[in-house]
Amino acid sequence: MSTTSSTSTGKARARRLPRGERREAILDGATQAFARAGFAATSLPEIAEASGITTIIVYRHFDSKEELYRATLERVSTRLTALLKKGSEPRAFGIGARSVLAAARHDPDGFRLLWRHAAREPLFSSYAAELREWAIGAVQASMGDRVPPDARQWAAHAVVGYLVEAVLNWLDFGDPKRDALFVKATNAAMGAGVKVWSKAT
Repeated sequence: MSTTSSTSTGKARARRLPRGERREAILDGATQAFARAGFAATSLPEIAEASGITTIIVYRHFDSKEELYRATLERVSTRLTALLKKGSEPRAFGIGARSVLAAARHDPDGFRLLWRHAAREPLFSSYAAELREWAIGAVQASMGDRVPPDARQWAAHAVVGYLVEAVLNWLDFGDPKRDALFVKATNAAMGAGVKVWSKAT
C-alpha cells in the first residue's frame, strides 16, 4: 500500500471517532504543538498534523485558533491545578519540588505551554496567573512561624517563581533518573534561601 493510501486511510479512521473523543484528541495535539512555540508562532496546519487529522476537521470543532488555544489552556490549567492540590506538601511550603515536578512529568507539554508561553502572552496570561495565585496562597497558608509575617508575601512569590523555573529547566536538561535528587536538592535550596532572606528583612 502506498504512503498516500495509508495516510488517507488513517485520516478516514480518524474521522470516525466520536465527537467528544475527537475534540480531546485535537486538544492533545494542540497542547503538543503550542508547547513548542506558543500561540502566534503555531499554525492550525501544524496542530492538525500533531492531531493526525486535517485542518478542516479542526475547524469543525473550533471556530478559530484563539478559541482552540483558550480551550487548550483551560484544560491544562485545570489538570495542573488538580495535580498540585492532590500532591500538596505541608513540609515544603504547601507545594514543593516533588508535587510540581510530578505535575510536570504527568503533562510536560502542558506545563511548558502554560508557564513558558501563556504566562508571557498578554492575551492569555490569566490562565497561568490564576494557577500562580492559587499556588502563592497555598504557600503563604503553610508557612506559619517559619517565615516572619512581613516577609510571607515576598517569600510565597519567590517560592512559586523558583519552583516553576527550576522544574521547567529540569524538564529540558535534567535526567529523569535523578528526579529524586532534584527534588531533595531543590527543596533544600528553596528552604535555605527563604530562611536567609527572611532573617534579612
